[in-house]
Amino acid sequence: MPELPEVETVRRGLLPVMEGKVIAAADVRRPDLRWPFPDGMAARLTGQRVERLRRRSKYILADLSSGESLLIHLGMSGRMLISGAPLGQFHHDHPAPEKHDHVVLDMEDGTRVTFNDARRFGAMDLMQTADAEAHWLLASLGPEPLGNTFNEDYLIDRLRDRNTPIKTALLDQRIIAGLGNIYVCEVLHRAGLSPKRKAGRIAAPRVAGLVPIIRDVLAEAIEAGGSSLRDYRQADGELGYFQHTFRVYDREGQPCQTPACHGVVGRIVQSGRSSFYCPACQR
Repeated sequence: MPELPEVETVRRGLLPVMEGKVIAAADVRRPDLRWPFPDGMAARLTGQRVERLRRRSKYILADLSSGESLLIHLGMSGRMLISGAPLGQFHHDHPAPEKHDHVVLDMEDGTRVTFNDARRFGAMDLMQTADAEAHWLLASLGPEPLGNTFNEDYLIDRLRDRNTPIKTALLDQRIIAGLGNIYVCEVLHRAGLSPKRKAGRIAAPRVAGLVPIIRDVLAEAIEAGGSSLRDYRQADGELGYFQHTFRVYDREGQPCQTPACHGVVGRIVQSGRSSFYCPACQR
């Protein structure tokens, strides 16, 4: 499932073709994805200007001139595809409709944005923009790891006395919004922390040190366009490239990349997810 860097990369790809632009026509081609679409979704989108395109955790939010916001969740295989976008004085033709093109937004300037989702684990919903943070998918989310409210004091306080492994704690969306399995593995390796360590037993200075590492890993991943594993593509169809710089994720049995460490990357399963780490330098 796309994590924060992948979703942020898609949002940035959609910005020039959606933000400030009017949705001339919306075509909703099925009644549901993971959940039913809201009533009258096509009519509620048609004619609205996208005032702002933002991200909250792993969700894209399009704030509309109607006072509603469109929530987009990519799920396992969802893609936002752009066609007809102008290049100089020319426009790319729209491709023929595909089987899994479920929602199509034709923008006023001729650009088309298509939500394609082969597995149909994605979702879309509409809510009042003023009440968006109270939406059931957003209400319990913690702070954004790249935002000002996520800081050393906050993380020390939230992890204090927690008896869960640090890997599990960092994946808890109520503590930090948007972090997923790939980037938590990479963060813990850079921090030299075992994913098995109890969060509440880690000294405060080491917990504080996680904050800049989390920000660095996410910023580097966004710069690289995310990590292309299985279905993920950027909005322009390009792959992300951060997977080429993984230090531990999906590198079981390979040498640790920490300087002067002679360990080998191992894998354990925690809460049904694979944790990749170096037993030699992550303690």
